[in-house]
Amino acid sequence: MRTEIGAARGSSAVWRVLEDELARVRAGGTAEPHVVDVGGGTGVWAVPLAAAGCRVTVVEPNQNALATLRRRAREREVADRIDVVADDTDALRDHVREGSAELVLAHGLFEVVDDPNRAAAALAATVVPGGAVSVLAANRFAAVLHRALAGRLTEARHLLTGTDGVLPDDGESILRRFDSEGLRTLLESAGLELALLQGDGVVSDSLGEAESGEFSSDELTEFETAASMVSPLRDVATRLHALARRV
Repeated sequence: MRTEIGAARGSSAVWRVLEDELARVRAGGTAEPHVVDVGGGTGVWAVPLAAAGCRVTVVEPNQNALATLRRRAREREVADRIDVVADDTDALRDHVREGSAELVLAHGLFEVVDDPNRAAAALAATVVPGGAVSVLAANRFAAVLHRALAGRLTEARHLLTGTDGVLPDDGESILRRFDSEGLRTLLESAGLELALLQGDGVVSDSLGEAESGEFSSDELTEFETAASMVSPLRDVATRLHALARRV
């Protein structure tokens, strides 16, 4: 299973955590874990998880994204393992039975929903007791640092001091960014217990072509893996990845 998932696009650090969680579920006697991917988009996460033997439910309102997901699923011959719900997060409880999933994904979700607290509560209700919610969210401090290093200090100051970590009237597609404590508070307020918090993209998203040619992909992966768990490096990664468990 580790080879299958590792071949998919996405952070190796995040995939490693998902693989370990699924291994834990299988060790508990569940041969085919049920994964719910909320805001699953084009299937970047759902398709390789289905190929690894999971039953996957994808909740996604965008029809163009779903068309790509279905194509990817056919190409990997896992279409029969993926159920598609063409609706948004607010309708999650209408389509997915509470307490039915061993693992729930919310990757890139909390930045765009109208009410992150309501969404977090719905995710927590969907997972089985002892099951996990995986959250991948844009990091406020990474955005601050990147703009400051680019000399865009006014923008960096707005991102640092603003309520939601986004720029006013800048056409950004997201509604908010998170820091480590903000993400922890959101999940705990939904009744989830934080099991892991790591950075995703500590340096890899900032490297130019010239710099990346000076070392191997394995070396970069090894560094990212080590840095992802260490504060303050974790706290300036492009994204924050949390795994929280329903107690």
